[in-house]
Amino acid sequence: MGTAILSDLLTEILIPVAAVVGIVFALIQWMLVSKVKLSPEQHPPASGNKNGYTDYLIEEEEGLNDHNIVVKCADIQSAISEGATSFLFTEYQYVGVFMVAFAILIFLFLGSVEGFSTKSQPCTYSKDKTCKPALANAIFSTVSFLLGAITSVVSGFLGMKIATYANARTTLEARKGVGKAFITAFRSGAVMGFLLAANGLLVLFIAINLFKLYYGEDWEGLFEAITGYGLGGSSMALFGRVGGGIYTKAADVGADLVGKVERNIPEDDPRNPAVIADNVGDNVGDIAGMGSDLFGSYAESSCAALVVASISSFGVNHELTAMLYPLLISSIGIIVCLITTLFATDFFEIKAVKEIEPALKRQLIISTALMTVGIGIVSWIALPSTFTIFNFGAQKTVKNWELFFCVAIGLWAGLVIGFVTEYYTSNAYSPVQDVADSCRTGAATNVIFGLALGYKSVIIPIFAIAVSIFVSFSFAAMYGIAVAALGMLSTIATGLAIDAYGPISDNAGGIAEMAGMSHRIRERTDALDAAGNTTAAIGKGFAIGSAALVSLALFGAFVSRADISTVDVLTPKVFIGLLVGAMLPYWFSAMTMKSVGSAALKMVEEVRRQFNTIPGLMEGSTKPDYATCVKISTDASIKEMIPPGALVMLTPLIVGTFFGVETLSGVLAGSLVSGVQIAISASNTGGAWDNAKKYIEAGASEHARTLGPKGSDPHKAAVIGDTIGDPLKDTSGPSLNILIKLMAVESLVFAPFFATHGGLLFKIF
Repeated sequence: MGTAILSDLLTEILIPVAAVVGIVFALIQWMLVSKVKLSPEQHPPASGNKNGYTDYLIEEEEGLNDHNIVVKCADIQSAISEGATSFLFTEYQYVGVFMVAFAILIFLFLGSVEGFSTKSQPCTYSKDKTCKPALANAIFSTVSFLLGAITSVVSGFLGMKIATYANARTTLEARKGVGKAFITAFRSGAVMGFLLAANGLLVLFIAINLFKLYYGEDWEGLFEAITGYGLGGSSMALFGRVGGGIYTKAADVGADLVGKVERNIPEDDPRNPAVIADNVGDNVGDIAGMGSDLFGSYAESSCAALVVASISSFGVNHELTAMLYPLLISSIGIIVCLITTLFATDFFEIKAVKEIEPALKRQLIISTALMTVGIGIVSWIALPSTFTIFNFGAQKTVKNWELFFCVAIGLWAGLVIGFVTEYYTSNAYSPVQDVADSCRTGAATNVIFGLALGYKSVIIPIFAIAVSIFVSFSFAAMYGIAVAALGMLSTIATGLAIDAYGPISDNAGGIAEMAGMSHRIRERTDALDAAGNTTAAIGKGFAIGSAALVSLALFGAFVSRADISTVDVLTPKVFIGLLVGAMLPYWFSAMTMKSVGSAALKMVEEVRRQFNTIPGLMEGSTKPDYATCVKISTDASIKEMIPPGALVMLTPLIVGTFFGVETLSGVLAGSLVSGVQIAISASNTGGAWDNAKKYIEAGASEHARTLGPKGSDPHKAAVIGDTIGDPLKDTSGPSLNILIKLMAVESLVFAPFFATHGGLLFKIF
């Protein structure tokens, strides 16, 4: 079997050091962003710079010394920041109550497995050994659930704080040129990416070491209890994604329909009452929600790999370095992403608008290439040359290079999904240009073309996921799939930086419009925003792809834990589960879409009321009542996020308790298979409609100019398409990947209870 080259002591040092390096790097980036001042100041003439001009002269040209603009930007920024903070605090109060209630539920369900006994019991997988009592598992699972939930909430909140801190600074930097604005937005995104990746790793590492003080040699029990960490992370992400998604889209749809279509005023015009709510929404949905979501994926893929490893030779022989292989991959990922980030901020300078999107794409390619080398090194030093992996009751012999391929194929599948998503959602390519062209004949053809594009965009990502599942399972069974998911998420810091960049640029454009800055500056922020839209779609592609792999790995761990030898589709118990599971994503999407629709209805009525009743609003002589619109969005999203959340959280509990583990395994498989398809098509359809509208507005090519300008009939048709796509791409699409992961991880955590007491209905009859 051999032993790993890397000693256990070095492993225990390397993982926290990598996490601390990530946190320090995030703080340095934050300090660099905060150098952009939000208070007007006198500029002494600067010394000549490399262009031969002085900085001072260039700044004068762009009205840099206009104090009013700086003050306006600062005011708008504080309004957005206050709105986002107050919404998140309200949301977290409701979520906090749920968190405590669910923690009690975990304790009661898992404690009752052995009737709350404190006696040691035979281990689940090795009956000849004794393991800690079920009560201990209940207590520690509850603690790790709370840890995961708190880390998830903190990740989302910090991301939102950084984004609202950076948006006006990006606007002000846009006066100096597109390159400066890009660096500010990207650095702020990197702060969030690195904080989240490092915090997730550090908290998990500390939790494992603290739990080990009690569990000692019982690694099987220890890593089973750790799965609660993934459950906590994803359950908070669900509410963050759904709540934030309903908030942002209610405001967006309301602002667009009345402002752009009815009143013919530009996007983000300060006369539009819903404009502040719209900009707040970008931060609570796309930033706080996305942060929690990717943290959940990361936590779950780590937990799935650790659970399988604990019952393989790593866990049985107590090989700590090999056991912590998933955490070592994440550690090397932080270092790789750090180097990759420097390519965007320090090594290359962006001088023209057309360089923005290639610079962001370069980030993905560089991080993937470097990470492949990193995975190779970790696999070589942290794994024995051969070892065995648990494979549904048997032990499968695996070599370390096979595990390297499992992680690498997940990593490269992520890149493929990213680029396919970009091809279907960026207005640089023919699919989106065709959608824009279809707007000539009105909104109906635009909708038909957009839906067709979304369905078609599912094909290649599904093949990429299928190939990575087949290869990684052939090499290393379920553990292979878990580490493939980790491979896809190993460059999470870069992925999140690119992702958070989008909403920050979007806000920057909104602030430029509201502060009344020149047309040239608005053009620059629009270019940043259009690139951000595509990268947001790429981020969603990553999130969905990794969710598919993560939930399959969790599903495998659940099947092993619940002691099901095979899942036979032909048995009625399993088949009814498959049908119901495949229906759940539709039910969930219906709830979230209708919530956005009804909240947007209230918003449209309020915006119309203000335009009709407030004298001087259209002329710009009086200010609209922004606060009422913010309140409508907040109230609607808090109220509407509870039913979809309850659907996802209660389904596994009800099915497992009343119908048993076989039916539940059917439900999990069904929801995974249909959820992935709907999520990809919804996200890409929405992204394509949004960028088709931007394509017409920008008028960059001859073709685009024949469709424009803003306010033309094709443009109005494009706005309607964009409005329909909003809830698809920002509410139901991204929330679906949480649905499939969360149901799987919840089933795994409650598996001991379901295996012992589940299937009440079938026991009665």
